[in-house]
Amino acid sequence: MRWNWQFPDWPAFRFDADRIRASEEQFLKGSGVVIGALHHLDANERDGLTIELISQEIVDSSAIEGEILDRASVQSSLARHLGFATDQRRASAAEAGAAELMADVYRNHAAPLDDQTLFDWHAMLMNGRRDIAVVGRYRTHEDAMQIVSGALHAPRVHFEAPPSDAVPMEMSRFIAWFNDSAPSSPNPLPAITRAAISHLWFEGIHPFEDGNGRIGRAIAEKALAQNLAAPTLTALAETIHRHRKAYYAALQLGSQSNDINAWLKWFSDIVIEAQARTITRIHFLIDKTRLLDRLRGEINERQEKALLRMFREGPDGFAGGLSAGNGEARGPVQWRTARP
Repeated sequence: MRWNWQFPDWPAFRFDADRIRASEEQFLKGSGVVIGALHHLDANERDGLTIELISQEIVDSSAIEGEILDRASVQSSLARHLGFATDQRRASAAEAGAAELMADVYRNHAAPLDDQTLFDWHAMLMNGRRDIAVVGRYRTHEDAMQIVSGALHAPRVHFEAPPSDAVPMEMSRFIAWFNDSAPSSPNPLPAITRAAISHLWFEGIHPFEDGNGRIGRAIAEKALAQNLAAPTLTALAETIHRHRKAYYAALQLGSQSNDINAWLKWFSDIVIEAQARTITRIHFLIDKTRLLDRLRGEINERQEKALLRMFREGPDGFAGGLSAGNGEARGPVQWRTARP
């Protein structure tokens, strides 16, 4: 099988911009909704939401690759990097490194992309790893860079990246395109289109020994943020994780041709779904604040604790609902005063 980088037209990706024009417009409108909704939150609530959304992205981006991180430890580490108050919970090397990477994406989203930024991100992500020969630099090994599954004696090759000696040139071309396609640059591209191409292109080069998926998704987040001139807080990795199998299938299909219409459509649908999740979370927090304000002085301490326990489950809902069993686990609670 030939891969996209082996075709003569690589990396001249072919696509019909009209196919996702509606998604591009919807994303821009949704971004306005996010910005407007955030104005209804006070500073502490905005900080808390920022930590919650970014830490969930960190946990889910690692989970896509099969690495499980502790969400509370990630939140604590991320809060330290962003200068927010924290409980000083200890984080593992992997949790601290992943949090540092995403804090850098959040703070420096407007900065151009360059080799050193990517090297720094890789060093953060590989924090504490002893099994990686080259950390903070592009891969140099002579063996083929392949994504495989199955038994050792009969592996299934899902993708093979360009050889290591071609990576510096490939990355130079990719970085030049990324910066040249930014909103204020000579050849700007719409937000979703640019994020989708940047992710697929970066994954096609696969420049590092490990961590390419997580860094590739961080680049996509950076692209979206640059086009909005603000951190997106879009639940991109969380949503991709929910469609993990389809994600790998879409990437594999996209790596087999430089006609990327199918990949653009799949990615645009994911971005719109991710943004909708963010909007739902913001509205949930606003509604939570309003309800607690309305009930202040009308409910007792046990009722307030039960409400807060429910709210911790987020907009996806309280497992099992507010059943008698769930209420009795914390003692009997009367809900007559908890009016909507």
